[in-house]
Amino acid sequence: MSRSGVAFGTSGARGLVTSMTDALCFAYVVGYLKHMRALGEFSNGMDVAIAGDLRPSTPRIMRACAAAIIQQGGKPLFCGHVPTPALCLYAFGRGIPSLMVTGSHIPADRNGIKFNRARGEFLKSDEAPMREQAVELPVGWFTDAGALICDVQLPPVTEVTTSYIERYRDFFGATALEGMKLGVYQHSAVGRDVLVEVVRALGAQAIPLARSDTFISVDTEAVRQEDVTLAKEWAATGEYDAILTTDGDSDRPLLADSSGNWLRGDVLGILAANYLGAVAVATPVSSNTALEKMGFARLVQRTRIGSPFVVDAMTRAGQQGLVPSVGYEANGGFLLANQVGKNNKVLDALPTRDSVLPMLCALVAARVKGSGLSGLLANLPPRFTLSDRLAELPAEKSREKILALTEQLRTLSHNVGLAPECGNVCKIDETDGLRLTFDNGEIIHFRPSGNAPELRVYVEADSQERAAAFLATGLKYASNWQ
Repeated sequence: MSRSGVAFGTSGARGLVTSMTDALCFAYVVGYLKHMRALGEFSNGMDVAIAGDLRPSTPRIMRACAAAIIQQGGKPLFCGHVPTPALCLYAFGRGIPSLMVTGSHIPADRNGIKFNRARGEFLKSDEAPMREQAVELPVGWFTDAGALICDVQLPPVTEVTTSYIERYRDFFGATALEGMKLGVYQHSAVGRDVLVEVVRALGAQAIPLARSDTFISVDTEAVRQEDVTLAKEWAATGEYDAILTTDGDSDRPLLADSSGNWLRGDVLGILAANYLGAVAVATPVSSNTALEKMGFARLVQRTRIGSPFVVDAMTRAGQQGLVPSVGYEANGGFLLANQVGKNNKVLDALPTRDSVLPMLCALVAARVKGSGLSGLLANLPPRFTLSDRLAELPAEKSREKILALTEQLRTLSHNVGLAPECGNVCKIDETDGLRLTFDNGEIIHFRPSGNAPELRVYVEADSQERAAAFLATGLKYASNWQ
């Protein structure tokens, strides 16, 4: 791990494709399976489900993963190129380990392996025991450069998407989106065809848009200007009630209204939690505070950024009888800790990030109210969040600068020239990175990314215009750290 630079981040390993040799990926999976064996969640002869996204490097890495499963006495069960939540729904339902080869939203020169427990996500508490596993590479399986030369092939595909589609048709109903015309921005998302099938199963007319043969890294938290422009161009035709898409492994949603405005993931999370009647909501500290102002949840838990932290918090709430208990992230990924009932229908738990559920909740709610997505948004408290990133800023340097800024704020000044128009800093939150609340209620949050050499900058204000201006201020301030 230390030699390769392929670090263990949120739920899995990620790094440069050139560093993710077959031998390294093999070793990671062996360590994972040894940990699962120690927990009683893996044994000889057991299936281990594998799927992957559409990056060029994914097939090679999946084959290395299959080799590790075979070497450890398991049976690779190949689910093909499918959304991460579809893989998880299948594997959790059968109580078997699963792994997804994906770099999520990051560029194609990087990739990763996301690991799951038999019935839920890999938790932060699993990381240390996995690291401690002793791993030996079998003699003769790899070249000196780490390429797999042992004759291992992926088995035929086991189909898993039908049950994923039926999950939503059965809960929402076959006419839930009837009369709606939805554009589905396909780019290179692994769930691009599944998303079309889902909305059609609910009665909508789905129009595929901009399918790509090359991998495009779509980040639902930092939307590319190209995608902003595309949504506006499609909306200008007046044909679409909304536009839907996802990130690379289709566990994070991106939804635009009829005017082509992409909704923030944390706002989408509020709409979905409210629609489902959530009693407890867990979400990272970076998410929009309109959640608390809405007041529908009896318990709101703010966590560190990353689905394992959200899973842990929402699971504990559910165990305390606060149900439905849900979680969501600022990237829009939505998680269910337990069953949810609505309109005499039941939706089973899925304690991993899902992109489809929050988009469907918002679209169905908009159709029922007859107001469109913009009408739903107009009823939310006026809090607006934006985020962006500074690329090629190593996490170590970001942490060093954040620590220095924190010390300045505590000992020298309550503003340090960051945003004098906002007044002084009245609250410092170090839950994950550095989150500052100013006298005027505006918020800025600096956080090193957990899976790429970049700094994330989040802001919140009472208007979209002010949020945009404040984000520019924050990015300019942090650019001096590069």
